[in-house]
Amino acid sequence: MKKIISIILASVCIYNGYAQTIIQKDPLIEKMVSEVNADSLKSYISSLVSFGTRHTLSNTTDAKKGIGAARTWIVSKFNEFAKNSQGRMTAELDKWTGASDGKRIDVAADMGNAMAILHGTDTADKRIFIISGHMDSRITDVMNRTADAPGANDDGSGTAAVIECARLMSKYSFPATIIFVAVCGEEQGLFGSAHLAEKAKQNGWHVEAMLNNDIMGSNNSNETNIIDNTRVRVFSEGLPAADLDKKAAAIRQYGLENDGASRQLARYVKETGERYVANIEVVMVYRNDRFLRGGDHLPFVEQGFTAVRITEMNENYEHQHQDIRLEKNIQYGDLPSFMDFEYLRKNTALNLSTLANLAKSPAPPSDLKIDVKNLTNSTYLYWKTPAIGKVKGYYVMMRETTAAQWQRKIFTAQTEIRLPYSKDNYFFAVQSVSEDGNESLPVVPAIGR
Repeated sequence: MKKIISIILASVCIYNGYAQTIIQKDPLIEKMVSEVNADSLKSYISSLVSFGTRHTLSNTTDAKKGIGAARTWIVSKFNEFAKNSQGRMTAELDKWTGASDGKRIDVAADMGNAMAILHGTDTADKRIFIISGHMDSRITDVMNRTADAPGANDDGSGTAAVIECARLMSKYSFPATIIFVAVCGEEQGLFGSAHLAEKAKQNGWHVEAMLNNDIMGSNNSNETNIIDNTRVRVFSEGLPAADLDKKAAAIRQYGLENDGASRQLARYVKETGERYVANIEVVMVYRNDRFLRGGDHLPFVEQGFTAVRITEMNENYEHQHQDIRLEKNIQYGDLPSFMDFEYLRKNTALNLSTLANLAKSPAPPSDLKIDVKNLTNSTYLYWKTPAIGKVKGYYVMMRETTAAQWQRKIFTAQTEIRLPYSKDNYFFAVQSVSEDGNESLPVVPAIGR
Protein backbone atom coordinates (compact mmCIF):
# COMPACT_ATOMS: atom_id res chain seq x y z
CA MET A 1 0.00 0.00 0.00
CA LYS A 2 1.52 3.32 -1.02
CA LYS A 3 1.76 6.26 1.31
CA ILE A 4 -1.47 8.30 0.98
CA ILE A 5 -0.75 11.88 2.08
CA SER A 6 -1.85 15.27 0.81
CA ILE A 7 -1.24 18.78 2.07
CA ILE A 8 -3.80 21.57 2.25
CA LEU A 9 -2.21 24.17 4.46
CA ALA A 10 0.85 26.28 3.92
CA SER A 11 2.59 25.45 7.17
CA VAL A 12 3.92 21.90 7.14
CA CYS A 13 6.50 19.97 9.11
CA ILE A 14 7.98 16.61 8.18
CA TYR A 15 8.09 13.68 10.60
CA ASN A 16 9.66 10.42 9.40
CA GLY A 17 8.85 11.39 5.83
CA TYR A 18 5.19 12.18 6.57
CA ALA A 19 3.72 15.62 6.05
CA GLN A 20 2.04 16.99 9.16
CA THR A 21 -0.03 20.14 9.04
CA ILE A 22 0.43 22.93 11.53
CA ILE A 23 -3.15 23.94 12.17
CA GLN A 24 -4.06 27.45 11.06
CA LYS A 25 -6.73 29.65 12.63
CA ASP A 26 -10.06 30.33 10.93
CA PRO A 27 -10.24 34.14 10.42
CA LEU A 28 -13.97 34.22 11.14
CA ILE A 29 -13.53 32.42 14.47
CA GLU A 30 -10.63 34.71 15.32
CA LYS A 31 -12.88 37.70 14.66
CA MET A 32 -15.68 36.40 16.87
CA VAL A 33 -13.24 35.54 19.67
CA SER A 34 -11.79 39.08 19.53
CA GLU A 35 -15.29 40.50 20.00
CA VAL A 36 -16.03 38.70 23.27
CA ASN A 37 -16.33 41.60 25.69
CA ALA A 38 -15.68 41.60 29.45
CA ASP A 39 -17.90 44.67 29.95
CA SER A 40 -20.79 42.95 28.20
CA LEU A 41 -20.40 39.94 30.46
CA LYS A 42 -20.30 42.20 33.52
CA SER A 43 -23.48 43.97 32.41
CA TYR A 44 -25.32 40.65 31.96
CA ILE A 45 -24.35 39.53 35.45
CA SER A 46 -25.36 42.90 36.91
CA SER A 47 -28.81 42.45 35.37
CA LEU A 48 -29.11 38.87 36.62
CA VAL A 49 -28.14 39.90 40.16
CA SER A 50 -30.70 42.74 40.08
CA PHE A 51 -33.55 40.22 40.19
CA GLY A 52 -32.77 39.57 43.87
CA THR A 53 -33.10 35.80 43.84
CA ARG A 54 -33.33 33.44 40.89
CA HIS A 55 -34.27 30.46 43.03
CA THR A 56 -36.21 27.93 40.95
CA LEU A 57 -39.18 28.18 43.34
CA SER A 58 -39.11 31.98 43.55
CA ASN A 59 -41.72 34.33 42.09
CA THR A 60 -42.55 33.77 38.42
CA THR A 61 -45.06 36.61 37.97
CA ASP A 62 -43.26 39.66 39.38
CA ALA A 63 -41.81 41.78 36.57
CA LYS A 64 -38.71 42.77 38.52
CA LYS A 65 -37.93 40.09 41.10
CA GLY A 66 -37.51 36.33 41.00
CA ILE A 67 -36.73 33.72 38.41
CA GLY A 68 -39.74 34.65 36.27
CA ALA A 69 -38.34 38.13 35.67
CA ALA A 70 -34.87 36.70 35.07
CA ARG A 71 -35.94 34.18 32.45
CA THR A 72 -38.10 36.78 30.67
CA TRP A 73 -35.10 39.11 30.52
CA ILE A 74 -32.84 36.37 29.10
CA VAL A 75 -35.36 35.57 26.36
CA SER A 76 -35.62 39.30 25.60
CA LYS A 77 -31.85 39.45 25.11
CA PHE A 78 -32.02 36.47 22.76
CA ASN A 79 -34.79 38.18 20.80
CA GLU A 80 -32.72 41.34 20.62
CA PHE A 81 -29.81 39.41 19.12
CA ALA A 82 -32.12 37.53 16.78
CA LYS A 83 -32.78 40.79 14.94
CA ASN A 84 -29.21 40.56 13.59
CA SER A 85 -29.60 36.97 12.40
CA GLN A 86 -31.62 37.52 9.21
CA GLY A 87 -34.22 35.13 10.55
CA ARG A 88 -31.82 32.33 11.47
CA MET A 89 -32.22 32.73 15.25
CA THR A 90 -35.43 32.22 17.21
CA ALA A 91 -35.97 32.49 20.97
CA GLU A 92 -38.43 30.84 23.31
CA LEU A 93 -39.20 30.02 26.90
CA ASP A 94 -39.65 26.26 27.10
CA LYS A 95 -42.14 25.96 29.99
CA TRP A 96 -43.53 23.02 31.94
CA THR A 97 -44.88 22.26 35.39
CA GLY A 98 -42.47 20.44 37.65
CA ALA A 99 -44.10 18.01 40.05
CA SER A 100 -43.07 17.95 43.69
CA ASP A 101 -40.38 15.38 44.37
CA GLY A 102 -40.76 15.55 48.15
CA LYS A 103 -37.21 16.83 48.42
CA ARG A 104 -36.01 20.06 46.82
CA ILE A 105 -39.20 20.65 44.85
CA ASP A 106 -41.84 20.85 47.59
CA VAL A 107 -44.69 22.26 45.46
CA ALA A 108 -45.74 22.00 41.84
CA ALA A 109 -43.39 24.47 40.17
CA ASP A 110 -43.67 26.73 37.11
CA MET A 111 -40.43 25.94 35.33
CA GLY A 112 -38.87 27.23 32.15
CA ASN A 113 -35.63 27.08 30.18
CA ALA A 114 -34.68 30.23 28.26
CA MET A 115 -33.52 29.15 24.81
CA ALA A 116 -32.24 30.64 21.58
CA ILE A 117 -31.90 28.43 18.51
CA LEU A 118 -29.52 29.48 15.73
CA HIS A 119 -30.79 27.29 12.92
CA GLY A 120 -28.25 25.71 10.61
CA THR A 121 -28.18 26.74 6.97
CA ASP A 122 -27.75 23.21 5.61
CA THR A 123 -31.19 21.63 5.66
CA ALA A 124 -29.62 18.18 5.36
CA ASP A 125 -27.47 18.77 8.44
CA LYS A 126 -29.44 17.68 11.51
CA ARG A 127 -26.56 18.09 13.96
CA ILE A 128 -27.16 20.19 17.08
CA PHE A 129 -24.54 21.72 19.36
CA ILE A 130 -25.63 23.03 22.77
CA ILE A 131 -24.06 25.55 25.15
CA SER A 132 -25.66 25.87 28.57
CA GLY A 133 -25.48 27.62 31.91
CA HIS A 134 -28.05 27.57 34.71
CA MET A 135 -30.00 30.71 35.53
CA ASP A 136 -31.18 29.67 39.01
CA SER A 137 -29.38 30.61 42.23
CA ARG A 138 -29.46 29.69 45.91
CA ILE A 139 -28.05 30.55 49.35
CA THR A 140 -27.17 28.29 52.29
CA ASP A 141 -30.69 26.90 52.70
CA VAL A 142 -31.45 25.33 49.36
CA MET A 143 -35.19 25.74 50.02
CA ASN A 144 -35.03 29.48 50.80
CA ARG A 145 -36.81 31.01 47.80
CA THR A 146 -37.24 34.59 49.09
CA ALA A 147 -33.90 35.85 50.44
CA ASP A 148 -31.46 37.55 48.09
CA ALA A 149 -29.36 34.98 46.23
CA PRO A 150 -27.25 36.98 43.75
CA GLY A 151 -25.67 33.94 42.07
CA ALA A 152 -23.12 36.12 40.29
CA ASN A 153 -20.65 33.32 39.65
CA ASP A 154 -22.90 30.31 40.33
CA ASP A 155 -24.15 30.46 37.72
CA GLY A 156 -24.43 33.98 36.47
CA SER A 157 -21.04 33.39 34.88
CA GLY A 158 -22.20 30.43 32.79
CA THR A 159 -25.45 32.17 31.87
CA ALA A 160 -23.56 35.32 30.83
CA ALA A 161 -21.25 33.21 28.66
CA VAL A 162 -24.27 31.69 26.92
CA ILE A 163 -25.79 35.14 26.32
CA GLU A 164 -22.53 36.57 24.97
CA CYS A 165 -22.01 33.63 22.62
CA ALA A 166 -25.56 34.11 21.34
CA ARG A 167 -24.91 37.83 20.79
CA LEU A 168 -21.83 37.24 18.68
CA MET A 169 -22.75 34.05 16.84
CA SER A 170 -26.23 35.28 15.85
CA LYS A 171 -24.57 37.53 13.26
CA TYR A 172 -23.14 34.58 11.33
CA SER A 173 -24.39 31.43 9.66
CA PHE A 174 -23.31 27.87 10.35
CA PRO A 175 -24.26 24.63 8.57
CA ALA A 176 -25.29 22.97 11.85
CA THR A 177 -27.72 24.22 14.50
CA ILE A 178 -26.59 25.79 17.78
CA ILE A 179 -28.79 25.98 20.88
CA PHE A 180 -28.01 28.56 23.57
CA VAL A 181 -29.84 27.72 26.78
CA ALA A 182 -30.08 29.00 30.34
CA VAL A 183 -31.71 26.18 32.27
CA CYS A 184 -33.58 26.31 35.56
CA GLY A 185 -33.67 23.87 38.44
CA GLU A 186 -29.96 23.03 38.63
CA GLU A 187 -29.66 23.74 42.34
CA GLN A 188 -32.82 21.76 43.07
CA GLY A 189 -31.63 18.65 41.20
CA LEU A 190 -30.72 19.33 37.54
CA PHE A 191 -34.40 19.54 36.59
CA GLY A 192 -34.04 21.98 33.69
CA SER A 193 -31.25 20.07 31.97
CA ALA A 194 -32.97 16.74 32.63
CA HIS A 195 -36.09 18.12 30.92
CA LEU A 196 -34.06 19.30 27.92
CA ALA A 197 -32.05 16.06 27.64
CA GLU A 198 -35.22 13.96 27.78
CA LYS A 199 -36.85 16.19 25.18
CA ALA A 200 -33.82 15.80 22.92
CA LYS A 201 -33.91 12.02 23.33
CA GLN A 202 -37.63 11.67 22.74
CA ASN A 203 -37.59 13.92 19.68
CA GLY A 204 -34.55 12.26 18.14
CA TRP A 205 -32.36 15.35 18.20
CA HIS A 206 -28.88 14.70 16.86
CA VAL A 207 -27.03 16.41 19.71
CA GLU A 208 -23.40 15.95 18.76
CA ALA A 209 -21.89 17.92 21.66
CA MET A 210 -23.03 19.80 24.75
CA LEU A 211 -20.86 22.34 26.62
CA ASN A 212 -22.07 22.97 30.16
CA ASN A 213 -20.66 26.07 31.87
CA ASP A 214 -21.03 26.36 35.62
CA ILE A 215 -18.95 28.51 38.01
CA MET A 216 -16.37 29.89 35.58
CA GLY A 217 -15.75 33.51 36.53
CA SER A 218 -13.60 33.61 39.68
CA ASN A 219 -9.85 33.16 39.97
CA ASN A 220 -9.07 32.01 43.54
CA SER A 221 -9.92 29.56 46.29
CA ASN A 222 -10.81 30.32 49.91
CA GLU A 223 -8.11 27.97 51.23
CA THR A 224 -5.03 29.28 49.44
CA ASN A 225 -3.59 32.62 48.37
CA ILE A 226 -3.28 31.44 44.79
CA ILE A 227 -4.85 33.79 42.26
CA ASP A 228 -4.81 32.24 38.80
CA ASN A 229 -6.86 33.26 35.79
CA THR A 230 -4.79 31.28 33.29
CA ARG A 231 -6.29 27.81 33.80
CA VAL A 232 -9.77 26.35 33.52
CA ARG A 233 -11.00 22.80 34.05
CA VAL A 234 -13.01 20.59 31.71
CA PHE A 235 -14.60 17.54 33.32
CA SER A 236 -15.42 14.51 31.20
CA GLU A 237 -16.11 10.80 31.53
CA GLY A 238 -14.02 8.22 29.73
CA LEU A 239 -16.58 5.41 29.74
CA PRO A 240 -20.05 5.83 28.22
CA ALA A 241 -22.88 6.01 30.73
CA ALA A 242 -25.36 4.73 28.16
CA ASP A 243 -25.19 1.05 27.12
CA LEU A 244 -21.92 0.49 28.96
CA ASP A 245 -22.78 -3.17 29.47
CA LYS A 246 -22.97 -3.67 25.69
CA LYS A 247 -19.74 -1.79 25.00
CA ALA A 248 -17.63 -2.92 27.94
CA ALA A 249 -16.07 -5.97 26.29
CA ALA A 250 -14.72 -4.02 23.31
CA ILE A 251 -13.53 -1.19 25.55
CA ARG A 252 -11.58 -3.65 27.71
CA GLN A 253 -10.18 -5.62 24.79
CA TYR A 254 -8.80 -2.61 22.93
CA GLY A 255 -7.90 -0.41 25.89
CA LEU A 256 -10.39 2.37 25.12
CA GLU A 257 -11.15 3.32 28.72
CA ASN A 258 -9.91 6.84 28.03
CA ASP A 259 -11.53 7.34 24.62
CA GLY A 260 -15.25 7.76 25.17
CA ALA A 261 -17.05 10.44 23.17
CA SER A 262 -17.14 12.93 26.05
CA ARG A 263 -13.41 12.48 26.67
CA GLN A 264 -12.82 13.16 22.96
CA LEU A 265 -14.90 16.33 23.28
CA ALA A 266 -12.80 17.43 26.25
CA ARG A 267 -9.63 16.99 24.16
CA TYR A 268 -11.30 18.98 21.39
CA VAL A 269 -12.15 21.81 23.81
CA LYS A 270 -8.55 21.90 24.96
CA GLU A 271 -7.01 21.91 21.48
CA THR A 272 -9.45 24.39 19.98
CA GLY A 273 -9.69 26.71 22.97
CA GLU A 274 -5.94 26.99 23.42
CA ARG A 275 -5.57 27.61 19.68
CA TYR A 276 -7.79 30.69 19.72
CA VAL A 277 -7.57 32.11 23.25
CA ALA A 278 -4.30 33.54 24.58
CA ASN A 279 -3.11 32.89 28.14
CA ILE A 280 -5.49 30.07 28.96
CA GLU A 281 -4.69 26.44 29.68
CA VAL A 282 -7.52 23.92 29.59
CA VAL A 283 -6.87 21.36 32.31
CA MET A 284 -8.59 18.06 31.60
CA VAL A 285 -10.00 16.34 34.66
CA TYR A 286 -10.75 12.65 34.16
CA ARG A 287 -13.97 12.74 36.16
CA ASN A 288 -17.53 13.53 35.20
CA ASP A 289 -17.72 16.16 37.95
CA ARG A 290 -16.37 17.19 41.35
CA PHE A 291 -16.96 15.29 44.61
CA LEU A 292 -20.37 15.97 46.19
CA ARG A 293 -21.43 18.04 43.16
CA GLY A 294 -23.12 17.57 39.83
CA GLY A 295 -23.83 19.70 36.77
CA ASP A 296 -26.21 20.05 33.87
CA HIS A 297 -24.10 17.93 31.52
CA LEU A 298 -24.91 14.81 33.55
CA PRO A 299 -28.49 14.27 32.28
CA PHE A 300 -27.16 14.51 28.71
CA VAL A 301 -24.41 11.99 29.39
CA GLU A 302 -26.92 9.63 30.97
CA GLN A 303 -29.14 9.90 27.88
CA GLY A 304 -26.20 8.86 25.70
CA PHE A 305 -25.19 12.31 24.45
CA THR A 306 -21.66 13.72 24.39
CA ALA A 307 -21.25 16.39 27.07
CA VAL A 308 -18.63 18.03 29.30
CA ARG A 309 -18.51 20.55 32.14
CA ILE A 310 -16.34 23.69 32.03
CA THR A 311 -15.49 25.18 35.44
CA GLU A 312 -12.95 27.54 36.97
CA MET A 313 -9.71 26.08 38.27
CA ASN A 314 -10.01 27.19 41.92
CA GLU A 315 -13.42 27.41 43.55
CA ASN A 316 -14.07 29.73 46.48
CA TYR A 317 -16.64 28.18 48.80
CA GLU A 318 -17.09 31.40 50.77
CA HIS A 319 -18.86 32.67 47.66
CA GLN A 320 -20.92 29.60 46.78
CA HIS A 321 -24.25 28.59 48.35
CA GLN A 322 -23.76 31.18 51.10
CA ASP A 323 -26.05 33.67 52.85
CA ILE A 324 -24.80 37.20 52.26
CA ARG A 325 -23.12 38.20 55.52
CA LEU A 326 -19.97 39.59 57.11
CA GLU A 327 -18.58 37.14 59.64
CA LYS A 328 -15.21 37.44 61.39
CA ASN A 329 -14.18 40.03 58.80
CA ILE A 330 -14.97 37.62 55.97
CA GLN A 331 -17.55 38.65 53.39
CA TYR A 332 -19.67 35.68 52.36
CA GLY A 333 -21.99 35.52 49.39
CA ASP A 334 -21.87 35.06 45.62
CA LEU A 335 -21.39 38.72 44.73
CA PRO A 336 -20.12 40.31 41.48
CA SER A 337 -17.29 42.01 43.38
CA PHE A 338 -15.55 38.65 43.75
CA MET A 339 -15.46 37.92 40.02
CA ASP A 340 -12.68 38.30 37.46
CA PHE A 341 -14.34 39.46 34.26
CA GLU A 342 -11.20 39.13 32.16
CA TYR A 343 -11.03 35.49 33.20
CA LEU A 344 -14.71 35.09 32.32
CA ARG A 345 -14.01 36.71 28.94
CA LYS A 346 -11.33 34.12 28.18
CA ASN A 347 -13.53 31.22 29.28
CA THR A 348 -16.41 32.54 27.17
CA ALA A 349 -14.08 32.86 24.16
CA LEU A 350 -13.00 29.26 24.78
CA ASN A 351 -16.63 28.16 24.45
CA LEU A 352 -17.26 30.31 21.40
CA SER A 353 -14.24 29.04 19.48
CA THR A 354 -15.15 25.43 20.25
CA LEU A 355 -18.79 25.88 19.25
CA ALA A 356 -17.94 27.73 16.04
CA ASN A 357 -15.31 25.22 14.98
CA LEU A 358 -17.73 22.36 15.57
CA ALA A 359 -20.68 24.03 13.84
CA LYS A 360 -18.58 24.92 10.79
CA SER A 361 -17.11 21.43 10.49
CA PRO A 362 -18.44 18.53 8.41
CA ALA A 363 -19.84 15.51 10.17
CA PRO A 364 -17.22 13.01 11.36
CA PRO A 365 -16.10 10.29 8.95
CA SER A 366 -18.33 7.23 8.95
CA ASP A 367 -17.56 3.54 9.29
CA LEU A 368 -13.95 4.08 10.36
CA LYS A 369 -12.05 0.81 10.74
CA ILE A 370 -8.56 -0.29 11.73
CA ASP A 371 -7.36 -3.38 9.90
CA VAL A 372 -6.24 -6.19 12.23
CA LYS A 373 -6.29 -9.14 9.82
CA ASN A 374 -2.51 -9.52 9.87
CA LEU A 375 0.39 -9.21 12.26
CA THR A 376 2.18 -6.06 11.07
CA ASN A 377 4.22 -3.21 12.47
CA SER A 378 2.20 -0.71 10.50
CA THR A 379 -1.37 0.58 10.77
CA TYR A 380 -3.98 0.62 8.02
CA LEU A 381 -7.09 2.76 8.53
CA TYR A 382 -10.02 3.17 6.18
CA TRP A 383 -13.36 4.99 6.34
CA LYS A 384 -16.24 6.48 4.35
CA THR A 385 -16.96 10.07 3.44
CA PRO A 386 -19.43 11.65 5.90
CA ALA A 387 -22.96 12.10 4.64
CA ILE A 388 -23.10 15.71 5.84
CA GLY A 389 -20.82 18.58 4.94
CA LYS A 390 -18.28 19.38 2.25
CA VAL A 391 -15.00 17.67 3.08
CA LYS A 392 -11.60 18.89 1.97
CA GLY A 393 -9.86 15.98 3.64
CA TYR A 394 -9.18 14.27 6.93
CA TYR A 395 -6.83 14.48 9.88
CA VAL A 396 -5.49 11.16 11.06
CA MET A 397 -4.64 11.60 14.73
CA MET A 398 -2.33 9.47 16.80
CA ARG A 399 -0.94 9.31 20.31
CA GLU A 400 1.00 6.86 22.43
CA THR A 401 -1.16 4.71 24.66
CA THR A 402 0.10 6.55 27.75
CA ALA A 403 -0.47 10.05 26.32
CA ALA A 404 -3.39 12.20 27.43
CA GLN A 405 -3.61 14.30 24.26
CA TRP A 406 -3.37 13.61 20.55
CA GLN A 407 0.29 14.08 19.67
CA ARG A 408 0.24 14.13 15.87
CA LYS A 409 -2.19 15.10 13.11
CA ILE A 410 -1.53 13.93 9.56
CA PHE A 411 -3.63 15.20 6.67
CA THR A 412 -4.89 13.08 3.80
CA ALA A 413 -7.40 13.78 1.06
CA GLN A 414 -8.10 10.04 0.70
CA THR A 415 -10.37 7.76 2.72
CA GLU A 416 -7.61 5.35 3.67
CA ILE A 417 -4.08 5.53 4.97
CA ARG A 418 -1.27 3.19 5.94
CA LEU A 419 1.12 4.51 8.58
CA PRO A 420 4.53 3.08 9.54
CA TYR A 421 3.52 2.94 13.21
CA SER A 422 2.42 -0.19 14.99
CA LYS A 423 -1.29 -0.37 15.80
CA ASP A 424 -0.23 -2.08 19.02
CA ASN A 425 1.66 0.95 20.29
CA TYR A 426 -0.66 3.87 19.48
CA PHE A 427 -4.24 5.02 19.59
CA PHE A 428 -5.67 6.47 16.38
CA ALA A 429 -8.66 8.60 15.40
CA VAL A 430 -9.83 10.48 12.31
CA GLN A 431 -11.48 13.88 11.86
CA SER A 432 -13.23 15.31 8.81
CA VAL A 433 -11.90 18.71 7.72
CA SER A 434 -13.90 21.47 6.03
CA GLU A 435 -12.76 23.78 3.24
CA ASP A 436 -11.91 26.36 5.93
CA GLY A 437 -9.95 23.85 7.99
CA ASN A 438 -12.58 23.27 10.69
CA GLU A 439 -12.29 19.81 12.23
CA SER A 440 -15.10 17.51 13.26
CA LEU A 441 -15.00 15.62 16.53
CA PRO A 442 -12.54 12.72 16.35
CA VAL A 443 -13.80 9.21 15.72
CA VAL A 444 -11.98 6.18 17.12
CA PRO A 445 -11.84 3.21 14.72
CA ALA A 446 -13.78 0.02 15.13
CA ILE A 447 -12.08 -3.28 14.38
CA GLY A 448 -11.93 -4.31 10.75
CA ARG A 449 -11.11 -7.87 9.72
